[in-house]
Amino acid sequence: MKIWLDGGLQDIDSARVSVLDHGLTVGDGIFETVKTVDGRPFALTRHLDRLTRSARGLGLPEPDHDEVRRACSAVLDANPMPLGRLRVTYTGGVSPLGSDRGDHGPTLVVALGETSRRADATAVITVPWTRNERGALTGLKTTSYAENVVALARAHEQGASEALFANTVGRLCEGTGSNVFVVLDGEIHTPPVASGCLAGITRALVVEWTGARETDLPLDVLQSADEIFLTSSLRDVQAVHRVDGRELPGAPGPVTAKAMRIFDERSGNDLDP
Repeated sequence: MKIWLDGGLQDIDSARVSVLDHGLTVGDGIFETVKTVDGRPFALTRHLDRLTRSARGLGLPEPDHDEVRRACSAVLDANPMPLGRLRVTYTGGVSPLGSDRGDHGPTLVVALGETSRRADATAVITVPWTRNERGALTGLKTTSYAENVVALARAHEQGASEALFANTVGRLCEGTGSNVFVVLDGEIHTPPVASGCLAGITRALVVEWTGARETDLPLDVLQSADEIFLTSSLRDVQAVHRVDGRELPGAPGPVTAKAMRIFDERSGNDLDP
């Protein structure tokens, strides 16, 4: 396996990032996860635009899109696989111990792992912890993912593949690595970005392609919604058949199934929408 690290391809067994890298010591970094199909990335332009927005929000130098594209192409060419998870990680680089950044410059890593197509439906849980819709990192895809690790572990303990958060005012927000949609009276709704959720790439495409509405929703909408589904770069559109103790028989329901078909067709016709 070959990865890209700071300017070139390296063997994964010998590639090394400094133990003083700010991404390791304080979680000072950003990342993107890109689905790849037969060696081609999906929606890479949108992912790079969001990487830049996250860099600006964190105060990192803006990444060079041309360099990142070269890195992605090199890694994909070196590691052929039918369906992959391409991970672009961009950190504050070697820095002093503590929160202050050094002047070494950012670290760029691009790596690829094989993945498989998700199931059409999955189970989710809600967790007691909240997203802070007013935090300094709100809306940024940062490497500070520890609370997601804790919440996802709770989901796995309960036989689910995802955990869903409310925000600090009790409104439905997002999952650990996904956006959430609900169907009410035949219409698709998803929390607005103002709820504190990440502006997901797949989320945006589903809103554009299905006419879904951004709606401020209470967390307990999950107990009454006709259908529920998740979106993310690797899930695409995935129905929810159970949320906490509530079963949603027949998932994916008709509205979700239509959204799945639309996404499959549109994404298949344009790999960089």
